[in-house]
Amino acid sequence: MMVPVLGWNKVGIFCLLALAAMLPARAETPASRKLVIRADKRTGKLRTVAIATVRPSYQAPAADIAKMVDTAAKANNVDPLLVHSVIQVESNYNPYAVSSSGARGLMQLMPGTAKELGVLNSFDPQQNIEAGVKYLKYLKDLYQDDRLALAAYNAGPGAVQKYKSVPPYPETRVYVQRVGERYEDARKAAGFAPAVALEAATSEQPQAPVVVVTTEEKHPRLEQYLDEYGRLHLRTVSD
Repeated sequence: MMVPVLGWNKVGIFCLLALAAMLPARAETPASRKLVIRADKRTGKLRTVAIATVRPSYQAPAADIAKMVDTAAKANNVDPLLVHSVIQVESNYNPYAVSSSGARGLMQLMPGTAKELGVLNSFDPQQNIEAGVKYLKYLKDLYQDDRLALAAYNAGPGAVQKYKSVPPYPETRVYVQRVGERYEDARKAAGFAPAVALEAATSEQPQAPVVVVTTEEKHPRLEQYLDEYGRLHLRTVSD
């Protein structure tokens, strides 16, 4: 007696589903997928189809995000209120945010920057925050000017190097202004005296040229190293 083809399809389908459940998940997956069983319209046979599902509306508890920010900010000597201001403007605390240019996660790390900083999963809040704060600290130390550091965070160090000031990109100037406004509001809400206000990036007044740390045309490469206590640091390396 011949076994119906449909029966073999069912066995094959269950084997495929079991095998799929055993496979390791990808390191960086912003959306989930599921396998469904459907009948082929042409042959009538059953087959499995992979369908992308709606990303879960995951939001890490505010307390957890605050703790991650405080820990990373303290380790890198950066004001946590500035970090929160960057996160609010970059992603509005959405750990799955992806920009049109490919920046990902809470602090909108570009894939290349994330790789340099050792990030395995840009959608993991802790990895994203730790790397984003390290990068922000690096830019603050490089330019000694929060306004330029934020401009480089948004447009890239090469753009700041080129114009020796906040680049004349409307998006970047608005970005610097928005982060600065939120930073001042956060300090006032926390009861701190106002910090030196970041200049409005959309100001039409000419900006004085700034002294750039490096004289090379190409921005120095980042390198990670561990100190004697096992802590991770960043430094520039000349090619």
